[in-house]
Amino acid sequence: MKVGIDMGATSEGTSASLDIEELLATRLLVQGNSGSGKSHLLRRLLEQSAPWVQQCIIDPEGDFVTLADKFGHVVVEGERTDAELIGIANRIRQHRVSCVLSLEGLDIEQQMRNAGVFLNAMFDADREFWYPVLVVVDEAQMFAPSVAGDVTEEVRKISLGAMTNLMCRGRKRGLAGVIATQRLAKLAKNVAAEASNFLMGRTFLDIDMLRAADLLGMDRRTAEMFRDLKRGSFVALGPALSRRPLKVTIGAVETSARSTSPKLMPLPEAPQDVEDLIFTPDPEELTRPIMRRAVAPPRPTTDILAELSRPRPEPAAPVEARQAQPELSAEEKESLLDSVFVEILSNPEAAFRPDAELFQDFLVRCRIRRLPSGAALSLSAFRRKMAVARSGIDAETAATETWAQALQLADRVTEDLQAVFLMMAQAAVRGLPCPSDAMIARAYGTHSARRARRLLGYFEEHGLIVIHADFAGKRIVAFPDLGSETAPGDANGPDVTAAAAAAAE
Repeated sequence: MKVGIDMGATSEGTSASLDIEELLATRLLVQGNSGSGKSHLLRRLLEQSAPWVQQCIIDPEGDFVTLADKFGHVVVEGERTDAELIGIANRIRQHRVSCVLSLEGLDIEQQMRNAGVFLNAMFDADREFWYPVLVVVDEAQMFAPSVAGDVTEEVRKISLGAMTNLMCRGRKRGLAGVIATQRLAKLAKNVAAEASNFLMGRTFLDIDMLRAADLLGMDRRTAEMFRDLKRGSFVALGPALSRRPLKVTIGAVETSARSTSPKLMPLPEAPQDVEDLIFTPDPEELTRPIMRRAVAPPRPTTDILAELSRPRPEPAAPVEARQAQPELSAEEKESLLDSVFVEILSNPEAAFRPDAELFQDFLVRCRIRRLPSGAALSLSAFRRKMAVARSGIDAETAATETWAQALQLADRVTEDLQAVFLMMAQAAVRGLPCPSDAMIARAYGTHSARRARRLLGYFEEHGLIVIHADFAGKRIVAFPDLGSETAPGDANGPDVTAAAAAAAE
């Protein structure tokens, strides 16, 4: 059944019709700066389509909860456990009830996590409940960021994965994504690229205007037209809207948001005793308790991983057995730990596995060798020792004063960069050829040669190294603080481990 809803008027004076059935198959992207009328557009779309299709709104500001009064949407408060959100999402798909997931009052990390859990639960619903649902996500750049922000990697993956499932794989499961964003440049490209319908509103930044023009198939020279759009006006394109770019003015809505745009209004006349009014406390204020919600600071992820990875205490052995077990010297413990690191790094894929996973492997190998639990390293110490092991340093050079100074310099970079820095430093201290881009990428845990070159640029910007080339064009990296530099090396050379490169010399 073909159902067309009225979104407003076109620049040609005709009605702007949106085909709901086509929208369910092709998805929609709405873009516009703050104040361009995105929320008004979404509200018009939701009101007009409410009688025809089930709706689910991911609402970070609680603006769409007013739909419940007129259209019967169930308001789901986002401050719930994962199990509660999963159960509610399953029942919403089962009983075909429209809902608003209100995330108001939660911090950005909680909003991303809870929205991701809720969307994933709708996506994973049983096949018998794959009824069509219009899933509207406001401020989509929060839930599908193009780059990592201040939230943890776990939360970012949950949220971004849910948005990717919605836009890339949701159609077969009945989920039709409608996403709205202030900044196209901040929205993950793989999420934005899956939309076939577009409504582009007023925007001012060049990068956003160019991306909007590209998505609409317009000449980049005409991109500045987006600056001149009035509030509530959008350029529409897509199979559910128009086969060519068409200017649309969004019509009126029946409900209103709880938050409104600021309006100018005159100030009241100031009373004569204004100072007494402001500085004299109300008697009730002195007796009213001050309510402050105590918020515990979040624990660092590294501490949680270290606690989870810590080996369980072994059952207490008899006194005779404890006395019979010989105590290891410091040299023996260090030798055992070194052998464990050699085993781990002998696996070619170890360079591309996360540190937390390698740490688990390390603890298991320590227990296999009957290494006392007190001799095992913490996660932070493990990362440092792993960085040194990946550098390929030999025992003779490791005992020098220059290498000790290199270790001090490594403290000036973050833990994830120390393996790369120390690998370059050991090549300079020993006069070995400069590592190739592929070797640097491996030390960082990636296959991207471009990222390896960016890492060298980062070190140079911070005054740690100086990069130059010999007459043959081979790369040389100098360490001013160490008074050393690498021998010329081919930046496009093969991917070999630092230890193998040193042995070849």
